[in-house]
Amino acid sequence: MEVLSLIGSGFLVALTPLNIGLLLMGCFVGTLLGALPGLGPVNGVAVLIPLTFAFGFDPTSSLILLCAVYFGCMYGGRISSILLNIPGDEPAIMTTLDGYPMAVQGQAANALAISGVASFVGATIAVIGLSLFAPVLARAAIHFGPADYFALYILAFATIGGIAGVDPRKTLLSALIGLMLATVGIDPISGVPRYTMDNFHLYDGIQPIVALVGLFAISEILLLLEKSAKDRPKAIKVDRWMPQWSAIWPTRWAMLRGSGVGFVAGVLPGAGASLGSFMAYVFEKQKSNGKGTFGKGDPRGVAAPESGNNAAAGGALIPMLSLGVPGSGTTAVLLAMLISLNVQPGPLLFERQPDLVWGLVASLYLANIALLILNLPMIGIFTRLMMTPTWALMPVVAAVTFVGVYGISNSIFDLELMVFFGIIGYIMRKLDISLVPLVLGLLLGGDMERALRRAMSISDGDWSILIASPISITLYVLTVGFLALSVWLAVRDHKQTQAERLTEG
Repeated sequence: MEVLSLIGSGFLVALTPLNIGLLLMGCFVGTLLGALPGLGPVNGVAVLIPLTFAFGFDPTSSLILLCAVYFGCMYGGRISSILLNIPGDEPAIMTTLDGYPMAVQGQAANALAISGVASFVGATIAVIGLSLFAPVLARAAIHFGPADYFALYILAFATIGGIAGVDPRKTLLSALIGLMLATVGIDPISGVPRYTMDNFHLYDGIQPIVALVGLFAISEILLLLEKSAKDRPKAIKVDRWMPQWSAIWPTRWAMLRGSGVGFVAGVLPGAGASLGSFMAYVFEKQKSNGKGTFGKGDPRGVAAPESGNNAAAGGALIPMLSLGVPGSGTTAVLLAMLISLNVQPGPLLFERQPDLVWGLVASLYLANIALLILNLPMIGIFTRLMMTPTWALMPVVAAVTFVGVYGISNSIFDLELMVFFGIIGYIMRKLDISLVPLVLGLLLGGDMERALRRAMSISDGDWSILIASPISITLYVLTVGFLALSVWLAVRDHKQTQAERLTEG
């Protein structure tokens, strides 16, 4: 009953005219950005963050807008996957396996409808889980001491990216770069400038928003400018927009199973929607693929990954809000925005700023309804907008990025720093080095250092305090497990690649 009362108070916040307007705008823009191949939720949210500062929105309204964009991108990613065979973002990769074959077979309308309803089911189950489990996790996290938080940060770095089979060496390199960047500025204990190169602009450290917009938005502009218009395939024509509801009903159990698997994957720090989509598809294929229809246009192969990636996207908000540890790349960007607005996510957030937390939860219920309405009758509009040429899109993205960042601090130096990070992000992406560990290092490095120093102060320099509590020991055991899994996945993928090369040779 307490949760229902809190959600009710959240609706009073979410239903204000400003927040409703931002919610609807975020849903529409997010769906469009998700449908455009290559942008995805991380870049979509990063591009729009400067606007929240430029217009002076309060933290609650800013978070409602950006989470609506986040959820909208997760919905929209399926459109290009089904019609172009190009995933709008990484989590939508699994949707191409059966979505595009359905479209080729003349079932594009059904594939789009199934994916839209599956997205609604997965996201709604995730928001229900957020309502029930986030407060419980926050209450448990109150018992964490400095040493326990240090162990939690170690776990976050161990799980981010690595669990999905990314090269652990590149993941570690990216995280170390982020940790190095987090040390730039005035030392919080001694007051000595660190790595500032005598530039007073760096005395306060590197602004996370400036770095994030450069890493994701500017690097994305550079990557898209590499691609010529002739490289873009033509979308499959969809003759009708009203789906056959009889095609949706048989996939209901696949949606529910995918939602459950995806939600569990999303709650794991660093796993994200990509893992949720993959696990949901594999689980459904193993359970239901008796006739070998998966990969050939099976509707369940569309329903499972779509419900899985949307459930994982919602689940990733739980560790971010409850522990201050992002559950995905997009929630890392959202965490940076909140920190820049002097809002510190963590166990005390639910007590100190309940309007922000429950206003967000209530808005997500409304966003899912709005997105379902948008993504069924208006699918034709999004499909046409999806074919916007790069030469017309990129100037708009660049203008929003530069004007927004300049509006935050009115500093030319920040614009130069943003471009610098854009070049760094471009190089790292060309080298197939994930940006998410770098983001985590930049965001959590300062808190990690402070937690370690507080623990050392409490113990008078005795390092054994780091493994003195059951909580920290449990977290270190999980860290070792995730690292072992990461190495095993990397070795497995390397062996598979070598075997494929020998077969081709």
